Amino acid sequence: MKPVKTSLTPVDAPAIRSRPVYAPLKPRPGAQHLIVADGEGAEAVVAMLDKANDRSGLLAAAHVMYCPGPNGTDLTAALQTLGPAQFFRAPTIPALLPRLQRVVSTVHMGTQFYLAGTEGLIGQAEREIMATGFPFAAIQKEHRGSTLRRVQCVHCKGITENVATDPFRCSHCGLMLFVRDHYSRRIAAFQGVNIDAEDPGLVPDPVVRFT
Repeated sequence: MKPVKTSLTPVDAPAIRSRPVYAPLKPRPGAQHLIVADGEGAEAVVAMLDKANDRSGLLAAAHVMYCPGPNGTDLTAALQTLGPAQFFRAPTIPALLPRLQRVVSTVHMGTQFYLAGTEGLIGQAEREIMATGFPFAAIQKEHRGSTLRRVQCVHCKGITENVATDPFRCSHCGLMLFVRDHYSRRIAAFQGVNIDAEDPGLVPDPVVRFT
């Protein structure tokens, strides 16, 4: 089955209460600023800093963590040249998360969090931050770049990264899954459900929905 490209994107889907809500990042007053981004999320960070009344002050209290996006976009230089107090580059999201966990465990209440880039990065970073007790209101999120999805199979509980087509084959149990718009903040993933449970073998051709 050859995937067929389409212009359909997640924003075209009906609104579902569990879907994450994104908005442009805005500079906020805070003693510390933790900025986590991947891929084109770097552009959102630069745009946010351009709006800051005290840009130098924010950067002097900023810890920036970044990794390239799943589509290969790497804007490391654009963030490094901003001159944040601390900068960390990881090759992938899994390599970035341990650093994030350590840093979040040491920052104080009142810290401002800025997450930008893919939904996979934003969701996993948000989960780590909230696990330490920081309020949801302290976290800003702006989606930029790739719309590839992180999907959990509801049957085997395995997670497949960077899903582009709908349906797709679970990388763990092999079932063909329909990608739902239902999102779980607890696992930072969308849900995938067996598409041919009632009619085994009756599977529509995969369509590229996420790029």
